[in-house]
Amino acid sequence: MNLATRIADLAAAVATEIRSRITADHPGVAKAWVCFGYVGSQVVVRKAFNVHSVTRTAKGVYRVTFANAMPDANYCWQAFARNEGSASTLKFASARVTADLKTATYVDVICASQAGTLSDTTELNLTVWR
Repeated sequence: MNLATRIADLAAAVATEIRSRITADHPGVAKAWVCFGYVGSQVVVRKAFNVHSVTRTAKGVYRVTFANAMPDANYCWQAFARNEGSASTLKFASARVTADLKTATYVDVICASQAGTLSDTTELNLTVWR
């Protein structure tokens, strides 16, 4: 048995082990994600997984509704905003403590300028883990 054959056999064995241990139920696998933006007075969803819809509820405020609800609201989410256009304008994705909701069926995310005012963005990326 030559070295190339042994390496190929080892790679196949590792792939089999990983495939059987990391499933969709694994907590390290994203349960939902979406790339969207507010462009031309409308929300544009570019790509998504387990996201039913994204709704702009106010300037800089977005509700992401899951296609399949989470078991409860005890999930982790992370988001970041990108700003098309001015390279000197910073935008942040966040949530306000009492104004923005997080439920099993949706999460509210805001986009704010560096000054802290709500601001729409051309690209916001959100990932959810549970």
